[in-house]
Amino acid sequence: MRNEDAPVFIFLGDGESDLDRMRKAYPDKTILSVRGNCDYSSTSKEDGVFDAEGTKLFFTHGHNWGVKYTVERVFYKAKEVDAQIALFAHTHTRFYEYFDGVHILNPGSAAYPRDGKRPSYAFVDITPRGILCSHVEL
Repeated sequence: MRNEDAPVFIFLGDGESDLDRMRKAYPDKTILSVRGNCDYSSTSKEDGVFDAEGTKLFFTHGHNWGVKYTVERVFYKAKEVDAQIALFAHTHTRFYEYFDGVHILNPGSAAYPRDGKRPSYAFVDITPRGILCSHVEL
């Protein structure tokens, strides 16, 4: 796995068995998660907010936010909770946009991409100089 030195991993839903393996492989990491529309028996939350040393992230799977049509609702939720970063999944397609102070990011899919691109995940680097969001191909 790349980026093993990342202090936080955020799982955006669908495939909680993968999440269980990740928790076993990285017991000392902070691993945040939300349930997806295919995580039928999950007890995980539908969305979350995380404060990364003063930078807030809103994260959700996205199936209840209409992300197949627009990211507008996710953006407004991020603004509502004063988040600078909004993470979502569900579409299995990579997405990044910076709009009105919010980085809106979909990592794509590590297993079943639907955008004709290679499997991927995303990396968010929060530094004193700013926020960098990037997709990483597997």
